[in-house]
Amino acid sequence: MTAIEIERPGGPEVLRPVSRPVPQPAQGEVLVRVAAAGVNRPDLMQRQGKYPPPPGASDIPGLEIAGTIVALGPSAEGPTFQIGRPICALVAGGGYAEYCVAPAPQCLPVPDDLSLVEAAAVPETYFTVWTNVFERGALKPGEWLLVHGGTSGIGTTAIQLGRAFGANVIATAGTERKGDACLALGARASVNYRVYDFVEGVDMTTDGRGVDVILDIVGGEYLERNLKALAVDGRLVQIGLMGGAKAQVNLVPVMQRRLTITGSLLRPRTVEEKGAIARALETHVWPLLSAKTVKPIIHATFPLTRAADAHAALEQGDHIGKIVLTMESA
Repeated sequence: MTAIEIERPGGPEVLRPVSRPVPQPAQGEVLVRVAAAGVNRPDLMQRQGKYPPPPGASDIPGLEIAGTIVALGPSAEGPTFQIGRPICALVAGGGYAEYCVAPAPQCLPVPDDLSLVEAAAVPETYFTVWTNVFERGALKPGEWLLVHGGTSGIGTTAIQLGRAFGANVIATAGTERKGDACLALGARASVNYRVYDFVEGVDMTTDGRGVDVILDIVGGEYLERNLKALAVDGRLVQIGLMGGAKAQVNLVPVMQRRLTITGSLLRPRTVEEKGAIARALETHVWPLLSAKTVKPIIHATFPLTRAADAHAALEQGDHIGKIVLTMESA
């Protein structure tokens, strides 16, 4: 099969198409003939040598796929796991390839009327948003949610799901065009962080109340301002560190306003934990995808052999939504 290999840590040019043996499904796994694979920031970090795959995972990048089941490993049983069945799946690696193995618990049926390209843009972002915003952040109807990076794959998903479950969403974005895109997806307000302090934007939008949940991909110097933007009993959920892993913070407001600082990484979690998230998504979110109440936003697609161009496009930062690799043979 054709797969994308990281020749050495570096820029997009280190991604190169190679020929690899087709992997075989082990206990509780399925083999998928991949039609499309999502491109995500953790892939960029892996390419740069900053985010190695967990033990036992493929060195091929790619954390989400959609395609057709072509083989079953032992104990991969159930109505979802049938030869020829179209599925999408969260994987710990191996997605940038014509074939990929996936743990059966992390597979989901493709929602009604979704193409395989659209389905490939779902797992990484929807798993991440569900477990962090609704499980760890405990977002409730009527509450306020602040989403940093509103036009990223995570951001476009969080805006739509927040709105669908009755929350009021504020999104940050770096241009007016991106801010308008956030509003079109259902945000109540957008804040251009290059022009305005997002804390002031939150205060103006909520009449000084603050937001209940913040989904942050930045970290670093955003920490102190995030805490200022939180309402009493507010929850900050950290899922990225684009601005750095360290920051100084005054803990007095945390105690005074009973704030919670939490966060998580998805990739290192166990198959059982990811499977539990998959079942929650199938129950609560898959009906919304089938009804087109929410949808994956695709910015661009690239053939698998142009993975380097896909990474360059993601790093450029002009995208609204997801970038997806497609298999020429699919």
